[in-house]
Amino acid sequence: MAVITLPDGSRRRFDRSVTVAEVAQDIGSGLAKAAVAGKVDGRLVDLSHVIESDASLSVVTDRDPEGIEVIRHSTAHLMAYAVKDLFPEAQVTIGPVIENGFYYDFSFKRPFTPEDLAAIEKRMTELAKKDVPVKREVWQRDDATAFFESIGERYKAELIAAIPQDEAVSLYREGSFVDLCRGPHVPSTGKLKVFKLMKVAGAYWRGDHHNEQLQRIYGTAWARKEDQDAYLMMLEESEKRDHRRVGRELDLFHLQDEAPGMVFWHPKGWSVWQEVEQYMRRVYQDNGYQEVRCPQIVDRSLWEKTGHWQNYRENMFTTESEKRDYAIKPMNCPGHILVFNSGLRSYRDLPLRYGEFGSCHRNEPSGALHGIMRVRGFTQDDGHIFCTEDQIQSEVTAFNALVRKVYVDFGFHDIMVKLALRPERRIGADEVWDKAETALREALKASSLVWHELPGEGAFYGPKIEFHIKDAIGRSWQCGTIQVDFSMPQRLGAEYVGEDNARHTPVMLHRAIVGSLERFIGILIEHYAGALPLWLSPIQAVVLNISEKQMGYAEDVAKTLRAAGFRADSDLRNEKINYKIREHSLNRLPYQIVVGDREMAAKRVAVRTRGGQDLGQMTLEMLIGRLREEVAARSGTA
Repeated sequence: MAVITLPDGSRRRFDRSVTVAEVAQDIGSGLAKAAVAGKVDGRLVDLSHVIESDASLSVVTDRDPEGIEVIRHSTAHLMAYAVKDLFPEAQVTIGPVIENGFYYDFSFKRPFTPEDLAAIEKRMTELAKKDVPVKREVWQRDDATAFFESIGERYKAELIAAIPQDEAVSLYREGSFVDLCRGPHVPSTGKLKVFKLMKVAGAYWRGDHHNEQLQRIYGTAWARKEDQDAYLMMLEESEKRDHRRVGRELDLFHLQDEAPGMVFWHPKGWSVWQEVEQYMRRVYQDNGYQEVRCPQIVDRSLWEKTGHWQNYRENMFTTESEKRDYAIKPMNCPGHILVFNSGLRSYRDLPLRYGEFGSCHRNEPSGALHGIMRVRGFTQDDGHIFCTEDQIQSEVTAFNALVRKVYVDFGFHDIMVKLALRPERRIGADEVWDKAETALREALKASSLVWHELPGEGAFYGPKIEFHIKDAIGRSWQCGTIQVDFSMPQRLGAEYVGEDNARHTPVMLHRAIVGSLERFIGILIEHYAGALPLWLSPIQAVVLNISEKQMGYAEDVAKTLRAAGFRADSDLRNEKINYKIREHSLNRLPYQIVVGDREMAAKRVAVRTRGGQDLGQMTLEMLIGRLREEVAARSGTA
């Protein structure tokens, strides 16, 4: 007899072993029809999985996050099935689920074309309509290796050969297609109704550029068509907002091959940068941070002490001088510890907060670079708090309030919080981890925040809180973080004199709010589609004359605005006023100040907003007052 405990606590008894599908059918035909997988004692399994003893079970449907993952994984297999059906010479390699979709890597003699993708997607639809059963089979490792070698799938054979010899492997069969996979999968292809192939890209076998280059086909899959339509519409809007495209249009920055992964900031883009940096500098000053500046290039010995030289060297730019090895810093943390170590510290000095706009360099693979979002040279709004264990909670609580205020000022109101907990491979005693994780939880409670826990995703040296902001089109970006570190201060000999006159190692809190300034500015550009709020806009107002007679007055207005602290320009070209208005509207300028004969005679200006609203005539004093109020409100009025 098997007793099945359901999520609501109810139990169902069966006098024999039973499959997940049979339990779902016993609960109700509606649930059985919607089911795509099951969760037995917390483990995701196929509907065909047999339960032979007492167990807890939740039936997974296409409305559950795990259900969507099963659908996407199964759709990746369906795509591989279609590719093999159309192009038998193609070899399949790996095909995982990714955010919002899936991909599969193939080895094929020629590049896949857009016409090929259309044919593959059509064949996928045909196979899905046939409702082909998807069945799990368990094979001995050597038998599976021999099978894939016999059908010319050498990549699959290589993957299986890496599995321990006495370990069985699971294969999934659908029609003529057989694939190596742990599963689970949908019971039949008929469950896969909403999908689309997106693009082809290059990829190396096992991610190693020394290996053969493969072709990666990306796709997306959903439970409902309306969800896919919304996703595709979001992608279309993302393309319009792409920071690289908008950056070109607004003349903010550029990148070029002579300095891969490094940004050339133009005057307008650098203006945005300065506004972000100066805002964050005021945040430092108002919240007890002392700003520091540390060297760019540091001797190898420091990176050996931190472990970077042994574990991170391939991502570091290195150099040599006078027979000494150096590295350009990939992060700011060690430098801040050296500043801490430069003098004798007392418990009375703690918490000690350092902040730096630290310029860092990381040797990112060229294929991973993406505009100003993923670069090799970047600047972080980096901060480190040296404190006692008893001060962790209060410092994190204060940081939680600070980070949310900053995001709201920049126009982000939807903020998600995640708590990443101890990973399997970690350093430090469990009681120390217990204390750190408890302190972070208590800080989140004290901040009245709702959070999602991520077991096993903390750093090896300590747990961390992550802050994810949602942009105007619903995309999530992780920016802020605060991490507890018991390791690096000890490795670099950081100490303070405690109340007991003994030496103690401080706790180090790594914290960032916007993170990389380059990436954050890219996020801002896409969030606002280039129409930055007044306080961030490179040019806040442009003064336009209607005819030559107002040229002097227009320039005087622009000078007055600049004297009042605003970034104002004048457009005195001999062009029709409607032409000038349209051009500056396309440049997303917040305000257009129009002056004609009437305005000049009355010593007034006519004001138009970026959205085309005509605010009518006003005095310069009234205009300056309006602009000051809007800047003071930051993004609240944007």
